[in-house]
Amino acid sequence: MKLDPATIECLKAKIAVYREFLKNWLEPANLAQLRPKLEFQTGVLAGFALIASVLLGVTNCSTEGTIQRRLDEDLKKSLAEVVPAALYDNDMLQDTMTVASAEYNIGTDETTVYIAKKAGRVSAVCFKFTAPDGYSGAINMIMGIDRDGNILGVRVLSHKETPGLGDKIEVAKSDWILNFAGRSLDNLAPAKWAVKKDGGEFDQFAGATITPRKSVQAIYRGLQLFKAHQSQLINLEN
Repeated sequence: MKLDPATIECLKAKIAVYREFLKNWLEPANLAQLRPKLEFQTGVLAGFALIASVLLGVTNCSTEGTIQRRLDEDLKKSLAEVVPAALYDNDMLQDTMTVASAEYNIGTDETTVYIAKKAGRVSAVCFKFTAPDGYSGAINMIMGIDRDGNILGVRVLSHKETPGLGDKIEVAKSDWILNFAGRSLDNLAPAKWAVKKDGGEFDQFAGATITPRKSVQAIYRGLQLFKAHQSQLINLEN
């Protein structure tokens, strides 16, 4: 397995610490003092524990880079589903901004916003958010919004909703989630950001009203978050 530079540096740092400890512990003078004592036997056991720790550290360093790459790949795939590639020429994973979001009830006190730029000009943003009150728990989503506040796309990242009922929020199960594209706070009145059963614009599911209801509400709150920080976000020019 090929290790990346960051992993190699991590390994070097850990090995240097362990080498220095072992060097001091194995000094003849130190061993001569320890051998008659009970602490010597304890030290031997500690030595084995140290070796195990080194091996664990090596394993951790060699895998954490791979895990992070997998996470980045998954995130890039999700970003691509809600922000068209034609809208940006920058690396959105590296071009981010953190905004306060506690008051919007989207699952976190601070939200990382991924910035899409074309020729140095902000064209869109994207962020993950959560409907914390789904029928069976949290519904985690990601949404892309253009600089004018129009939704480019929404996708569900994970959920625990009822199979065959609430899981229709997934794009693989139905096209329900696609109905948010083009919507904004400007072209849809606040009262319409609800399922039809509640007098709103969006369909509910037969036998599963709570799931779409809470999803719509969270998407609306996500748009409110963007609106609150819109000026700050779209003016992040190079």
